Parts: sequence; structure tokens; C-alpha cells
Amino acid sequence: MIVLGLETSCDETAAALVDGDRNILAEVVLSQFEEHRPYGGVVPEIAARGHLDHIDRLTAEVMKRAALPFDAIDGVAATTGPGLIGGVIVGVMTAKAIAAVHRKPFLAVNHLEGHALTARLTDDVAFPYLLLLVSGGHCQILAVEGVGQYRRLGTTIDDAAGEAFDKVAKMLGLGYPGGPAVQAAAKAGDAARFPFPRPMKGRPGCDFSFSGLKTSVRQMVEKLPPGPLSDHDKADLAAGFQAAVVDSIADRVKRALRDFRGSAFVVAGGVAANSALRARLTALSAEAGLPFIAPPLRLCTDNAAMIAWAGLEHLRLGRTDPLDTRPRPRWPLDPEAPKSRGAGAVKA
Repeated sequence: MIVLGLETSCDETAAALVDGDRNILAEVVLSQFEEHRPYGGVVPEIAARGHLDHIDRLTAEVMKRAALPFDAIDGVAATTGPGLIGGVIVGVMTAKAIAAVHRKPFLAVNHLEGHALTARLTDDVAFPYLLLLVSGGHCQILAVEGVGQYRRLGTTIDDAAGEAFDKVAKMLGLGYPGGPAVQAAAKAGDAARFPFPRPMKGRPGCDFSFSGLKTSVRQMVEKLPPGPLSDHDKADLAAGFQAAVVDSIADRVKRALRDFRGSAFVVAGGVAANSALRARLTALSAEAGLPFIAPPLRLCTDNAAMIAWAGLEHLRLGRTDPLDTRPRPRWPLDPEAPKSRGAGAVKA
């Protein structure tokens, strides 16, 4: 079984082919970082136009790399939400066109489920497992009980962790994308210099909050002498902020691990590439007696291999979607969970 996957939910245009033996036959990811860098964040209209310019070429490229005709694939999967709706439409319409012309099943994939199931592609993790999904638009803890079966244990009540990294990087003049920039600056910094809060630490439940921490960084910057920040100040601010994020996430994860019974603890999403966070989560997982699974860095950020794999998991169960399936800017993994006013609940 071979599935073609397309990913266009934010600022990466990606295509990949994955088979039922967990092999990535071919993949390509085109980043739009340079296009969005002058604005310090993703501009939805620019992102959508970029996807439209490149999706056909990238799709043809993966088919060529795998030396496969479209007749050889068993299904076409596309991120159908959540995400920036202009970009999502581009990927969905491309996938539908391929599926219709070649008479293949269409698979509407939830972008978050792509992240959630990546550990099954890379490590064949058995259900159930605990998942920390932490990225630019999402920060959730979920019990992954099966394909399409998710129970949300906690979510952000305001900003997602990745969004906070991007905005703090912008405050400090570190550039875009913020996550790698803050991590690089923090290596030379003193995390103890600035007393940043640890939001939600010690509170019941597993919810997150990062808005107040972001505000605290801005207030610290304003207290420093007027003028451009020195490299020393930037490093210390970055180190202090990163330590606060890691401490806050670790506190929430520790609470979730305390009552969880399953096969593993998995982390996924772009912020999972942060080395300080990975080190802390590795230790917490060991304390809980669970294997710690973190996909390779290239599969933590947005990619099409995870979309192809999620589509394949559904196809194995006989689940396909009609060609009139609508793209969705919002699509929670656990629709039964209480609605959150935070971005991380449903927003890309």
C-alpha cells in the first residue's frame, strides 16, 4: 500500500510518498522562511500564493524520485485542516484533482493527527500512548488511543509555545523563525539573570499558558537601558525565557504522566526540536518508566510524510473521504473536549 501526501497548512509546501512498511519512498519540503522573514511571521496571502506556485512541481518531483506512476499509488492524502485556509485549499484541491483523474481514494487528514501518528511511522509505537503536541499554533497533551481516537488532557488557554518563541524572538531582534533563533541565543545566556514566571505551574489539570510569560519578557526589555539590546542581554533574556517555557511544559507533562498507563510518551511538533525541552522530557519519561519517543527533527516540523502516513492508517481501516469534503480552518482532534479560548485548541 502506497499513499501520496500533500501538506500546505502554513508556510511549508510538501509532498511525500509512504508505504505500508513505514518506508518514506520520497519526500520534498519547500520552506517559505525567506518570503516571510521581512514580516517577522507568516503572511497568509503570501503563503497561499507560494503553495499555488510550487505544489504541482513538488508533487511531480516526489513521483519522479520514487520512480512511480500515479496508477501505482493506493490513495491521495492532503492536510484538510486546521491551518491557514488559503493554503489548505491549495493542497486539498490538488489532491482531489489527482484522486479524481486517477480514480484513487481521497483522504482528508487532520494536520494535528499527522503529528500525532508520526511516532507510529518512525517507531511503530503501539496504542495507547501519551502525546505532547507542541508547535507554533498548538500546545496540547493527548491520550492517543487509536487512529481517529484522541482524548485531550490539556491545552493552552491563550498562546501556543511556538507562537511565544516567535514573538519573543521578534522582541529581542533575533529574527524569524523564532524557535531556532531563541535556542541559539540561549546557549550563551544566563537563565537565572531574569526572574521569569512559570505559568500554571503547580495548578490542577494539564492546561498551559504562555501569554503572561511573553508579557513578562517585554516588561523586562523595557526596564533595560534605552537603546538597542546588547548581545549579552539578548542571550540572557533568551535563556531565561526558554528555561521558563521548559519548566512550565515539564510541570504539565509530569501531571499527565502521573496517571497515564500506556506504551510510551511521545513528543511531536516544531517546538519538539528544542534540545533543552527534549532533554527535560527524556528525564521525565524515564522517571515515569515509559519509553520516550521523539521523531527525527525533520519530521517534527511540518512535512508531507506524516500526512501520507496518517492517510495510510485511515485507508487500512477502510476510511476514505468524498471529493466534496470541505477544507477546515479549525479542526480539533478531540471534538468532545471543552472548548478553549486559546489558540492551541484548534488553530494552526
